[in-house]
Amino acid sequence: MPLRLHNPGADLFVPDGRAPDEALARVTHVGVGAHADDLELIGFHGIAHCLSTPGCWFAGAVASDGARAPRVGRFAGLADAELREVRRAEQRAAAERGRYAAVAQLDYSSPAVLSGDERLVDDLAAFLDATRPRVVYTHDPADRHATHVATCAAAIAALRRLPDRWRPARVYGCEVWRGLDWLAEDDLVRLDVSGHEETWRALLACFPSQTEGVRPFDAGALARGRANAVFSEARAAGGAGRVWLAMDLTPLVRDETLTLEEFVRERVARFEAELAKNPALRG
Repeated sequence: MPLRLHNPGADLFVPDGRAPDEALARVTHVGVGAHADDLELIGFHGIAHCLSTPGCWFAGAVASDGARAPRVGRFAGLADAELREVRRAEQRAAAERGRYAAVAQLDYSSPAVLSGDERLVDDLAAFLDATRPRVVYTHDPADRHATHVATCAAAIAALRRLPDRWRPARVYGCEVWRGLDWLAEDDLVRLDVSGHEETWRALLACFPSQTEGVRPFDAGALARGRANAVFSEARAAGGAGRVWLAMDLTPLVRDETLTLEEFVRERVARFEAELAKNPALRG
């Protein structure tokens, strides 16, 4: 394995069986997610692009072991160790279905991710150094899920360890447990994921432990993508296809003095300024 990962249970899976160093060297787009199934939400724009573009390859890194996920239906009685293995297998299945170059499951507990464990930053830095992607997708720092925000922070810290010449051209923070349609227009990134519905549906179906029963997030994701497209422009015709919303986090990689809190507060202030331009609010 070309990566020196800290956890003994960490797993690097290469669906097409190539040597790990060869598999990672071909990567152009990377997703960094908190849990198994997050890559297929935050990174689907990159997955779809790589599936349809010769010479482009997607790879993912999953921070947590998923052992503390909600348990529903036929998975309700699983112990933590059993659910961890189920979710690992689900992520491998998605990597095969999406023809990923590789997926690394780093096997940190949720409390370790939330604690800001520097070993996670080490592992992500090693993964990013091995792949040197052009584009990175991770969680947005305004997400409602604390583990998502902690993973975003670790990804940014890892990217800052790379020499400038190896840092990606774009880093996107993508919505999951909070929509991003509140962002000011100039801060809103619309990632077009149109034309790949069946692929997206098939990828999300790889995670029955999370999609069966009372929380069908696969249906929610497809509906959100459609709603984002329809409600994207109040005065524009169309709205066909699907759109996933993101923040451009590239400034955080370019300016190492900028904190995540400052970055988010700036976006909130810009939203407030955009609201203030509407004279009806002052009537």
